[in-house]
Amino acid sequence: MYEYAIAWEWLAFAARWFHVITAIAWIGSSFYFIALDLGLVKRPHLPPGAYGEEWQVHGGGFYHIQKYLVAPAQMPEHLTWFKYESYFTWISGFLMLCIVYYGGADLFLIDRHVLDISPPTAILISLASLGVGWVVYDLLCKSPLGRNTWGLMAVLYIVLVFMAWGYTQLFTGRAAFLHLGAFTATIMSANVFMIIIPNQKIVVADLIAGRVPDPKYGQVAKQRSLHNNYLTLPVIFFMLSNHYPLSFGTQFNWVIAALVFLMGVTIRHWFNTTHARKGRPTWTWIVTVILFILIMWLSTVPKLLTGETDAAAVAPAFQQFAGDPHFPAVKQLVSTRCSMCHAAQPVYEGIVRPPNGVMLENDAEIAAHAREIYVQAGRSHAMPPGNITDITPDERKLLVAWFESAVEGKKQ
Repeated sequence: MYEYAIAWEWLAFAARWFHVITAIAWIGSSFYFIALDLGLVKRPHLPPGAYGEEWQVHGGGFYHIQKYLVAPAQMPEHLTWFKYESYFTWISGFLMLCIVYYGGADLFLIDRHVLDISPPTAILISLASLGVGWVVYDLLCKSPLGRNTWGLMAVLYIVLVFMAWGYTQLFTGRAAFLHLGAFTATIMSANVFMIIIPNQKIVVADLIAGRVPDPKYGQVAKQRSLHNNYLTLPVIFFMLSNHYPLSFGTQFNWVIAALVFLMGVTIRHWFNTTHARKGRPTWTWIVTVILFILIMWLSTVPKLLTGETDAAAVAPAFQQFAGDPHFPAVKQLVSTRCSMCHAAQPVYEGIVRPPNGVMLENDAEIAAHAREIYVQAGRSHAMPPGNITDITPDERKLLVAWFESAVEGKKQ
């Protein structure tokens, strides 16, 4: 059993590393070509059929790049297709989903306080949501609405917000954000696999055969590429969100997700406008900062919105992290809810070492990690994962009161 757990842990690490490498390759090439396309300049000396050109310098060399909307008069012997970065990013990401969230469904995927379902049911819901998501998105793009680019994007935003809310009603907060990222990334990768590359191949085949390509193939591919452009940054946020429990472990996590999508739009708009040499719209950064501050505010689950009672009234006697006569109550709480994993020798099945090396077995260790306990188990619901140890709302309030009163006590 021990050897199996170690092997599984290394498999997860290998898949995560593979995923990061392929994602960097995909995102990097995507950002580069978007910037290149927007920066192209039309000049009179260009060859017939050329749309624009760009001069760039990198690594001690100069590059002269020309773009043809269809193709040059004579096709080159070799074409480099940028597609495998996308495919392997999705494949490695799905592998990570299987290893971490399907393989550890009881711990990471299911929160029985949110929805009491079995691991097989949760996995089927997860898989179905990814597949159905692409079908709904593709049908919307092919519908009459698809002819209105910005109207379509508004409807797609509503769909994404609905999915954000829906996932938080099904899974743990951590899994909900991860699935929202996977949902969006599936759409992006399927755009490449199902639309963009096939359309490009049709155009190439027509040119080789001497036929005039239908311009609709390029128009459709460009629309899907535009969607991928604005979805990239939110996907990165959701894939990294498991490291930041205040983003997903709160009552308003789906609202935070909705705002993250808007931040992705404002940030990309600045880069797109700048690369197109149409100015530098600084207002986009002002909006982004405002959205981020709003996210920070929502992450603390304001009492004004939740009706939560004053946490200090739950345990007013806690004035310091350790040494207080009431501290044994906190220690007892941590011992019953946390230390089965956060121990030198964890007793929870499948855990062979304390997560992140954090141990909570004595007064000194609990006091040393007071802030982490406060953030991950008090202010957010990130810990325990899926609330596997059934920590109650009153117990979370107790941890909040303990930390906040101790901090206030130190100030006095």
